[in-house]
Amino acid sequence: MVKLEDLSAEIQTFCQERDWGQFHSPKNLAMALSVEASELLEVFMWLTPEQSQALTQEQRAAAKDELGDVMMCLLNLAHRLGIDPLQAAADKLEKTKEKYPVEKAKGLAKKYHEL
Repeated sequence: MVKLEDLSAEIQTFCQERDWGQFHSPKNLAMALSVEASELLEVFMWLTPEQSQALTQEQRAAAKDELGDVMMCLLNLAHRLGIDPLQAAADKLEKTKEKYPVEKAKGLAKKYHEL
């Protein structure tokens, strides 16, 4: 299993070796993250909900590649901003638990202000 810290360091080395830091402003990395997330969406475009849960090997491989691109952009952006992505996710989960208490949100797909 790959450790997040090791992967992030390897991404930084990869970018430094190619002198890509000059292009990796937080703005550009956020834009790249959005583009890569959109490419992930493309894998699922026009599939029914059932088909999206039973991807072909080719579709699954494409989703894996795009998830990798999303993760690399996310880790690069987190590094540039000095944010620990795991801590950010843990912190956000706690906030989300407060917005969506089990007793109000269980089984519902409503926004917190509609509960």
